Amino acid sequence: MEPLANEYVSVASFYRDRSILVTGGTGFVGKVLIEKLLRSCPAIKNIYLLVRPKQGHGIRQRVDQLLDSPLFDRLRREQPGATNKIVPIAGDVTEESLGISASDQNLLISTVSVVFHSAATVKFDEALGLSVTINMLGTRRLLHLCHRMAKLEALVHVSTAYCNCDREEVKEEIYPPPYDPEKIIQCTEWMDSDLVETLTPKLIGDRPNTYVFTKALAEHMLLRESGNLPVAIVRPSIVLSAWREPLAGWVDNWNGPTGMIAAAGRGFFRTMLCHEDMVADLVPVDVVINLLICTAWRTAVDRTAGIKVYNCTSGSQNPITWKEFVDGCFTYLHKHPMGGMMWYPAGRCRSSPLADSVCRVAFHTAPAYLIDAIRWLTGKRPIMVRIQGRLQKAVQCLRYFSTHQWHFRNENVRQLSARLSNEDRATFPFDISMLNWPSYLEDYILGIRHFVFKEKPDTLPESRLQLRRLYWIHLISKICVLYWVWRTIIMRFRPAPKNLRETKDRHLCILSQSKS
Repeated sequence: MEPLANEYVSVASFYRDRSILVTGGTGFVGKVLIEKLLRSCPAIKNIYLLVRPKQGHGIRQRVDQLLDSPLFDRLRREQPGATNKIVPIAGDVTEESLGISASDQNLLISTVSVVFHSAATVKFDEALGLSVTINMLGTRRLLHLCHRMAKLEALVHVSTAYCNCDREEVKEEIYPPPYDPEKIIQCTEWMDSDLVETLTPKLIGDRPNTYVFTKALAEHMLLRESGNLPVAIVRPSIVLSAWREPLAGWVDNWNGPTGMIAAAGRGFFRTMLCHEDMVADLVPVDVVINLLICTAWRTAVDRTAGIKVYNCTSGSQNPITWKEFVDGCFTYLHKHPMGGMMWYPAGRCRSSPLADSVCRVAFHTAPAYLIDAIRWLTGKRPIMVRIQGRLQKAVQCLRYFSTHQWHFRNENVRQLSARLSNEDRATFPFDISMLNWPSYLEDYILGIRHFVFKEKPDTLPESRLQLRRLYWIHLISKICVLYWVWRTIIMRFRPAPKNLRETKDRHLCILSQSKS
């Protein structure tokens, strides 16, 4: 179905009878994308989902596990049978031709109109060789397939706002790469993996990790190799839980700040290096998804030369500082406490590396060893040192982004929103200026509680009772520590009163006279 050039075609109408290919559909962003497409574009024909067998689970079993998530409850309730439009395709972006069989390739080539490419390794500390294979070679292999698609109207590539984090101002354009992507690919292919690892810090330069480095190179590959394909790039910043749909607060992973907030809610994460006054550029996952869907629509109905880039960020329109984010999270952690708390949830960001290191030892490392020692003595398996190790690894990955600030331009995003009809703007909202941060953060904490920790609402009264107990224990322990400091340090170095010194001198004088 060809869109009419002189007539507004709604987003849902554009997707009517069209087949979609999604890579990375089993990931956090991919799941929400599939659900939204099926629910808000009900006339869509098929969604082909590239899936690889994993840990003994076949592709059909993995799709069934994906659909078993509460994320799809609303869809099942409102449109029974809609999930039958999901067609799993066996494949792997790390393999030649994406690991797709010849018959499946022919199916995709002859039917697919829109491609969403969200498959990537999002591990910040991933080995450069694997990051190149997934984020760069996977993108190239998908491009080769897209060049053969007769009906292709839009290819939307999911990048990251931080792929150009070596610049303070990031516009919606593809910047020159730090290296020729082809040479980086060749290096990882012929060099020994240990040598590549040794050279990685030198290669990535001012960028903090292999993820943003390879994402920057992948964008340039798209520019150079897409030819006349209708391509667009969406760059989200730090993606958090859902804002409105399909479930407010929905989140199903520990990535980014979520893992640290979850640990803080349990009381065993209390400090991180962070500049409180800097903007935390955070975006809800459903904002990203709505922008992706509308970007594909715009790319198809308003075909232009070149690749349009969309910075999906919040800092320029609706900023929130790291202090406001952290304080807000603790406010709602106290209002809706987690079960199984080990200590009273409290903590703060620290801008001094020395202060953060001291507090990390005092509040994280030392208690972890103490708890594990107690667990070992009582016949239980020590786990806290390992958990703290993972948390510190996550903190190290986030540290660069919590101690730097960028200005992301997003004129293309605003123009796209203005291009939509009022109905489409209501169905696919991505105007971040409408988000109320306190309300969103409350849903975020409730989402962590419900979807990550699997705690039901009826457990809240018991958790609040435990929180009150821990608060008094926390308060009493602080008073005891302050008293100990006062007794052992302040009193020891406090000068003796004048009359006491005079009495002491008189006694010494009498003693010396008696000896003489």
